[in-house]
Amino acid sequence: QVQLQESGPGLVKPSQTLSLTCTISGASITTRDYFWSWIRQPPGKGLEWIGYISYDYRVYVSPSLKSRTSISRDTSKNQFTLQLSSVTPEDTAVYYCARELDFDHDLWGQGTQVTVSS
Repeated sequence: QVQLQESGPGLVKPSQTLSLTCTISGASITTRDYFWSWIRQPPGKGLEWIGYISYDYRVYVSPSLKSRTSISRDTSKNQFTLQLSSVTPEDTAVYYCARELDFDHDLWGQGTQVTVSS
């Protein structure tokens, strides 16, 4: 059974960098054709796709977040990470990692709440 699990601090101070890790179990991050995404949902708003890293190391980030976002992976640990710099309270959200195949996010982590506050 394939599972995704997000981890990271639940509280980040304004102007700091938010760092989250997604650990994949039951499948390899290098499996062909899979893309590994980060998605967030601010309170009272819809889902916002942040970006992905692919099975072959391609990275794509939403233009609206590109200047502040880094997505990377550790193949040896079967993990991928999100770093979002210079956070503000508007970055408060539930953050999800997800697997994408053929433009469909078919598997999601449970999500982790991140609050930006001093």
